[in-house]
Amino acid sequence: MLVRDWMTRDPVTVTPDTPVMDALKTLKEGNFRRLPVMDKGKLIGITTRKDLKDAMPSKATTLSVWELNYLLSKLTVAEMMARPVITAAEGEYMEDAALRMQEHHVGGLPVLDDSGKLTGIITTMDVLRAFTEILGMREGGPRITLEMPDTPGSLERATQAIMPSNIISVATYDGRGDRRRFVMRVSGEGTENVKQRVRDSGITVLD
Repeated sequence: MLVRDWMTRDPVTVTPDTPVMDALKTLKEGNFRRLPVMDKGKLIGITTRKDLKDAMPSKATTLSVWELNYLLSKLTVAEMMARPVITAAEGEYMEDAALRMQEHHVGGLPVLDDSGKLTGIITTMDVLRAFTEILGMREGGPRITLEMPDTPGSLERATQAIMPSNIISVATYDGRGDRRRFVMRVSGEGTENVKQRVRDSGITVLD
């Protein structure tokens, strides 16, 4: 699963000299949280709804309305944007982009093509869509979690036990010690008693 398959294409952008109030309006109208900042076709920064709101004067300000409006008219995205920008590449794996988001504590990454052109943006919502797709959530069918020895052939053994049901999706993660857990979603023939079949084959079924 590549970033290009899940990103939002052609994201709305702003320039460094865009007033903060205009950027906030753009975010509100588009119902999104972040804006890549472009200058002469090049990505130079990114700003978020939180960044822009944090720049607004406190409601307890003693400034007059005229002074406040003047101040806001002078405040631009350039003063609030984050740089350098952490990005993703169109052709990289989703899990690599997701890990980078986690490591840098960001909710979205602008996506660049091989020439460095901005072509999209990938967000935590896109990662969640990909995650639920991998686990076959929209396809229905029972979900089954197995715990098996972390040795070659374990997955084949589980597959044989699940037949004649069809495996829609499979994910795996570390269990305890030398054990590994497999999360599968199945459909088709024999799903009503698939868990019992697997137990009867000597495999531990957790749920």
